Parts: sequence; C-alpha cells; structure tokens
Amino acid sequence: SCSLVGSEMCIRDRDEAVEEASRCIGCKNAKCIQGCPVSINIPGFIEHIKEGNMEEAYKVIGLSSALPAICGRVCPQESQCEGQCIRGKKGEAVSIGKLERFVADYALEHDIKPAGAEVKNGHKVAVIGSGPSGLTCAGDLAKAGYDVTVFEALHELGGVLVYGIPEFRLPKDIVKKEVDALSDLGVDIETNVVIGKTLTIDELFDKGYEAVYIATGAGLPNFMGIPGEALKGVYSANEFLTRSNLMAAYKNEPDTPIMKGGKIAVVGGGNVAMDSARTALRLGADEVHIIYRRSMEEIPARM
Repeated sequence: SCSLVGSEMCIRDRDEAVEEASRCIGCKNAKCIQGCPVSINIPGFIEHIKEGNMEEAYKVIGLSSALPAICGRVCPQESQCEGQCIRGKKGEAVSIGKLERFVADYALEHDIKPAGAEVKNGHKVAVIGSGPSGLTCAGDLAKAGYDVTVFEALHELGGVLVYGIPEFRLPKDIVKKEVDALSDLGVDIETNVVIGKTLTIDELFDKGYEAVYIATGAGLPNFMGIPGEALKGVYSANEFLTRSNLMAAYKNEPDTPIMKGGKIAVVGGGNVAMDSARTALRLGADEVHIIYRRSMEEIPARM
C-alpha cells in the first residue's frame, strides 16, 4: 500500500490494518459517521478489516464514496470522523483515514472494481468539471444507473486534485487510478471541452442530456487589493501551483516560466499556503517564510 504513496505515514500491511481496526469498539451510535460529510458506514468497513476482508471493506466504503484513495489522503479526518471518535476522547482516535487509504490502495493494487448499476435507467446527465465534486457526482450517478459524461476544460482530469494539490501530498497516479475506476463504472469523459465556448448548455440539452451538473470549482483567486500585487514575481497560489503541478515547472529545464530560488514569502496559513511553501522549497528556494495574520494556535492548515 505504501509503495503507491511514497510516504511512511500510512498503514503498511494487512496485519497492521487488522491491529488498528481492532481498536474500534463498534459504537452503536457511531459519532464518526456523523462527522463524515458523506456518512460512510465507518464501523461497517472497519469490521470487515478486523476479519481481514479488505474487498468487502472496500465495497462498504464504495457505497458512499467515489474517491476513497483520494479521500483517505487529503480529507481532514482529524476534524471530521476521527475528531468524533470515542477512543480519541481519552487517548488516540482510531486511524480511520489511514484505514480507508489502505483499503482503497489494496483495491487498486488487486484490481478490485467498484460495483456499478445492474440496469441502466436510460437517462443522460452531463457533468461540467472533473474535480472532486464533478467526479463524485459522476460516480454516484453511474452507480444509480445514469449515463454520465464528464466534460473537462483542461487536458488533464482531476481539477484541483492534479493542478492544486502537489504530487508529494497526492500522487497523480492515484488520481488517475480513481478516474479509471469511474470509467469502469461506465462514465464517459471528454477533455479539452470548454462549456460555453466549445459547447453551450443549450447544445448539451439538444444532445439529449436531461440534466447538467456544474462543478467548475473555485478557479479564480482572491487578491488582497494591496499595492504591488501586479509586480513580477507575485503569484496567486492558483497560478503558482498550476505552473508547478500541471505545467511541469518542477522539471530541471522546463518550458514553463516560473521563478525559482531566492527568498520566498507565502501569505496565508491554510493547506494551500503550506502546499505552496513546500513546493517553493522543492523548486530550489533558499528560504520560505509563512506570513499569517493570526497565531500558530489558530493556523488552519493540517499540521
């Protein structure tokens, strides 16, 4: 499992997964489910792990989540499911995120596919955008029997999962494997299609789509409105991370124009700020400073 991740911060084998799962006390009124935004049956999938049955655990997760290998890595479990874990009240919470990640990676390694609809319902839906929202919607609709097509404006699928989150936090091959799993469910995907230019919403309806889900994300940055924002060397996090992640600025001699080295200041204290700071260091910065308006105790990034 960890070979897919390139990180030591994960559960390494089946025995370790079973051992960690055995710490779950199987609460009848499971607070962890209440803390999960998609209400995964967490005690249910953990019970299968206790029995060593990773395939059944994956099936339970798949009922609620279309992207478990991704969510197991980047969801803020400490403030969601694990934050509600009863074991965490007087000690260490059960490592729900690591268990989800292990099960999802196990499924990818052993070519275990998500369960699709037995019968199609004959209805067509268009999904605009292949970020986490669009991919999740497409997966859920496909499982419910809809014919789904995802339209992506860029040449790569994944949205913020590929252009925003760096490789060291979410490997691109993991995103690709999850997208491939959606294709196995019957989801059609078209890249380099800018809805509103290449195709209009009206044209989608003319093509037989009965509904359109718009998942275009938050692609435009918010600037602070201060002097100097337009100077050379000032990037929004969106632009900086996109140039690095999607346009290969991390290569030794890239065609992508990006400033490397020197003394870097990153304004902000969230996960995106940390991704930008760590990316700058990997690109060869001499120093990177995080500038945040509140205290260390209030910093919102996962530490």
